[in-house]
Amino acid sequence: MNFVFGGAYQGKLDYAKENFSVKEIYICDEKRAELDFSKDTIYGLEDFVLACLRAGVEAADYLREHIDQLRAKTVICTDLSQGVVPIDRELRALREMTGRTMIYLAKEADSVTRVFCGLGQTLK
Repeated sequence: MNFVFGGAYQGKLDYAKENFSVKEIYICDEKRAELDFSKDTIYGLEDFVLACLRAGVEAADYLREHIDQLRAKTVICTDLSQGVVPIDRELRALREMTGRTMIYLAKEADSVTRVFCGLGQTLK
């Protein structure tokens, strides 16, 4: 698995397309607490995490249960841990759950890349 993360509008998807085998992209939906594993790339994982939060499901647990289906994929997530802590309770919970999910994916991934200003920094 390739795990790509970075801030909003930093070029994560373009970076993944240039550096990994991205052919079909599943775009996560904040209303759907499950993933379509038929695509080779999962984009916008933070929206999946929000759907899980609203459904009362721990996103990292869902991914743990489906880790074998993620092994050959590229997963792209916006890093919500930077900046001002939100006042809104749901957004704070989203930030925390997204962080836990990113930690799990980083441990499981073959490669981990942080993208900033379109430049990739390989962490693993």
